[in-house]
Amino acid sequence: MTVTATYPLVVSSHPTREEMGQHAGRRAAVALRRALADKGEARMMLAAAPSQEATLQALAAEEGIDWSRVTCFHMDDYIGLPQDAPQGFGNWLRRHFFSRVAGATFHSIDTTRAADEEAARYAGLMGEEPFDVVLLGLGVNGHLAFNDPPANLEDPESAKVITLDRVSRQQQVDEGLFDRFDDVPEQAITVTIPRLLNAVEIVGSVAGKAKRNAVADTLNQPVSGEYPGTALRTHPNAALYLDAEADPR
Repeated sequence: MTVTATYPLVVSSHPTREEMGQHAGRRAAVALRRALADKGEARMMLAAAPSQEATLQALAAEEGIDWSRVTCFHMDDYIGLPQDAPQGFGNWLRRHFFSRVAGATFHSIDTTRAADEEAARYAGLMGEEPFDVVLLGLGVNGHLAFNDPPANLEDPESAKVITLDRVSRQQQVDEGLFDRFDDVPEQAITVTIPRLLNAVEIVGSVAGKAKRNAVADTLNQPVSGEYPGTALRTHPNAALYLDAEADPR
């Protein structure tokens, strides 16, 4: 299934990961302040990965955001890890972001529940209201959240249980999150691509040379589930922030 691209994807490249994060974090902060000014509250969707750390640190340092009026969600987590496992994405976000901001509400995926039941619960918790800003990354295989290729760009569900492909599992080892491939869980709960794109603004942060081909595919391949990142080109207000290593141009 192929979707016709409609909108240009704004791409911004920066010499270092830290500079990438400063610019991406600033854009996210502007979106949050706008939502808070317009309607008194804001909703944010977060990715959890080493590539997101610079952006999240920059966002946490931004002034003029009343975090007590911001409700946050995250886009995926593993099935089968202990509740306190440091690799769990909810735990990662608590360490790297929510420990730096005061008062934000964070609805995390509960990996202790039966997976299908938790996916349905989390879908209901997110509801249908658009996110004001989505902070995401891009996998080595082009995945958005854990929607590995071939991804369903018209998925009717909001969250679901998936089986990770080998590239996604190996990425977790290469990024230092797990010691061995066999330690990486085989399944996860992920928010689907249509639910991620149901947002006012999307801010992507992509760092490292391992992501260069995925960025090139996102920019140049036909929009289809074979290249999940290309779905960003169907959104009217999406931007990719790259460090120099991730920039294929």
